[in-house]
Amino acid sequence: MFRPNFRYTDKIVKNLTFIAEARAIILNAPLVPKWEVSLRRDAVLRSAHSSTAIEGNTLSFEQVSDLARGREVMAARRDKQEVLNYLGALERIPEFAGRSPFTRDDLLEIHKTITKDTLENPKYEGAFRDRQVVVVDRATGEVVFTPPPTEEVLKLVDELLEWINSEDATKLDPVLGAGVIHYELVRIHPFVDGNGRTARVMATLWLYKRGFDIKRFFCLDDYYDRDRRAYYEALKSVDQESLDLTKWLEYFTDGVAVSVGAVRDRVLGLSREIRVLKERGQVALTERQMKIVEWIMERGHITNREIRKMFGISNRAAVDELSKLLKLQVIKKMGKGRSIRYVLV
Repeated sequence: MFRPNFRYTDKIVKNLTFIAEARAIILNAPLVPKWEVSLRRDAVLRSAHSSTAIEGNTLSFEQVSDLARGREVMAARRDKQEVLNYLGALERIPEFAGRSPFTRDDLLEIHKTITKDTLENPKYEGAFRDRQVVVVDRATGEVVFTPPPTEEVLKLVDELLEWINSEDATKLDPVLGAGVIHYELVRIHPFVDGNGRTARVMATLWLYKRGFDIKRFFCLDDYYDRDRRAYYEALKSVDQESLDLTKWLEYFTDGVAVSVGAVRDRVLGLSREIRVLKERGQVALTERQMKIVEWIMERGHITNREIRKMFGISNRAAVDELSKLLKLQVIKKMGKGRSIRYVLV
């Protein structure tokens, strides 16, 4: 059976400690349901944008967001389909995570979901490769890695799946497990195309399956997309003889720490000064009201005029929104006349 080879370094331990502490803050924060929906949606959209961008997709985050809302986007058909496919795969994470044992067919189904109607030859959608491939840095055209021979693919996949379904895998920290699965799938490169996206979905799936990201707030792909050169260098850092994953896992845990830290900071920003949340548990706010609260947290206060401009609404509608927030004791009024402004309670 496949067994990951790595050492616990100070950096890995420090990252895992930070991740655990930040995650605890997030899970214990007094979030309203609407905010949870907003955090989850943002993570899904950023994942779809970043993971496909790494592979050369040209859609902007705004275009990805529009596609997810069912709006028409002026872009190449393949680029749009890749994003829609990735969004579809992410939506099915809970379904895939519930499959036990996880099999070859499950892995192929994920790949087919990701590559549907995007490959030059449809026969490779949801199928293992039947020829040798190489990993190319799309920015430079440089061959950065040559995967194992084609005849070894099925054996290596089966060994990885055996480990995924084993007790050994569940004993390993979920973050390290996700990093191991991510790397090993990229190393095996079992498909003609779509290996990186499949590996990243599988890492996300593992975090969900292990109960680490049950609320699905975290987006790992942003970190990789931010510096693609570093991503490729981290993948190349693994010696192909010893398969020592230590350097890769240092990089991978760095990425998870950045992602979880960003969510922690946003959660703390949302809940930091809203005393009513602690007193009453949860307050149901609309999407518009959440944006008003976030504006105040970023700038310290908000005015009626700023609300009208933000949403393109009338004075009466802005007054209604403010009245609701005042009644909920989320905000309070400061000043008089034209200098009236609203701050958090």
